[in-house]
Amino acid sequence: MARRRKFTSQYKLRILQEADRCRKPGEIGALLRREGLYASHLVTWRAARRRGELATGRQPRRGRRADPDRALKTRIAQLERENERLQGKLKQAEGLIEVQKKLSALLGLK
Repeated sequence: MARRRKFTSQYKLRILQEADRCRKPGEIGALLRREGLYASHLVTWRAARRRGELATGRQPRRGRRADPDRALKTRIAQLERENERLQGKLKQAEGLIEVQKKLSALLGLK
């Protein structure tokens, strides 16, 4: 079973420094073959270095970011459902009141 390789920040920085020192055509390709890496690794690692993620040695967490407004959105959805339910009950009550008014008018009650 294939396993995802994990590279340390120090290793990434070392490889990036070696790649930055490459001047002749084919040197970067030779470096990548020697280390068993892909060009996309360099692109990703250079971007991480620009963002300062490699200097701290702390890798960003994988996956979707936590939504800070999740609890608020859940509460809003709950209140909207309750509002719809109460609107239905209000319509029903208004209908009953109308029926009572008509019945009162028919019976001659005020």
